[in-house]
Amino acid sequence: MSGQLRYIEVAERRARLAVGQRLAGTSRADSPEEVAESLVALHGTDPASVFLTVGARLADAAKTVPETERALYEDRTLLRMHGMRHTVFVFPTGLVPVVHASTGLTVAARARAALIKDMAKAGAPDAEWLAEVEASALAALARRGEATAVELAQDEPRLREQFVYAAGKSYEGVHTVSSRLWRVLGVEGRVVRGRPLGSWTSTQFRWAVAPPSPELPVAEAQSELVRRWLTACGPATEADLKWWTGWKVTDVRAALKAVGAVTVSVDEGVGYVLADAVEPVGAAEPWAALLPGLDPTAMGWQERDWYCPPELRSALFDRSGNIGPTVWWDGRIVGGWAQRPDGEIAWRLLDTEGVGREARDAIEAEAARLHAWVGPTRVTPRFRTPLERELASA
Repeated sequence: MSGQLRYIEVAERRARLAVGQRLAGTSRADSPEEVAESLVALHGTDPASVFLTVGARLADAAKTVPETERALYEDRTLLRMHGMRHTVFVFPTGLVPVVHASTGLTVAARARAALIKDMAKAGAPDAEWLAEVEASALAALARRGEATAVELAQDEPRLREQFVYAAGKSYEGVHTVSSRLWRVLGVEGRVVRGRPLGSWTSTQFRWAVAPPSPELPVAEAQSELVRRWLTACGPATEADLKWWTGWKVTDVRAALKAVGAVTVSVDEGVGYVLADAVEPVGAAEPWAALLPGLDPTAMGWQERDWYCPPELRSALFDRSGNIGPTVWWDGRIVGGWAQRPDGEIAWRLLDTEGVGREARDAIEAEAARLHAWVGPTRVTPRFRTPLERELASA
């Protein structure tokens, strides 16, 4: 019927995901940079998740650790920084100014205002004092090149200043200027996380001065981020995009209009794709994957029924909505996995519909592939989920 929206069914959405997000075997990438470009952003809150996300998508998984470390700490083609929803991500370096202008400026303004307000409430030194300490700390960081917060507090002792946060509340605590200030400077795009103190799983890291980055108009940056996201995640809904970016709905709609997004029909209602992605996509080859907690594919949409059955969520998500390690077959989540203390990769199916011998063999092969490149390293997700805890301790 003329004027009717094209319906993109679940099977086609899963086929698009398989190829676009580098999960089907022949679609795997040759480098961490290719993975990041395809996914737009890698969740960086849990450092190990970044490597596991890359490893699941590299044609040669044995290259995961050295190549990802090269990209992050030597070539700086990938940068770990705050982005959407005040969350730490790893971005392709070329996308940094887009993220900063489209999202970071607003988040940074709120973060700095909150720090100054909290210090004032606690009777701590004022904004003028903070600006002086900040300038001194940044100068010390520039001299060192890379440094931990502890090392920088040796150069600028006022970073150790403490103040009481939320006095009288159940969540009252003592904050240091250092812990809050470096976070604010990170959101502002003035500093970035550098090489960790330990291995690739370490959550302790050094700071470095952010490389120079051009300033972009906000609307231009927002439209570019939406274009990238639709390339990776379309078709998807306005609600998905609003959740992923953390923007106001008016900003989402303006960006969709600016990129000429085309409306289509999906099971959740109206969805959007780029104009060059309207035509049908054929089925992908059968594929299996073991994805880590916070993987961008598992966390890419707010409305997830088309790839994650609701009845699986209590086992696979924590109470804050963070997804744990998942097992995938042909575009949908069918179970979860964990690493045991002896290094074994244990997995369990929670949804066996359509999961036959071929699927089980493919999943087992992925578990062996993961075990081979992780080697003796032990990986525990930062946000642990019921099934992951059970499998890890069994």
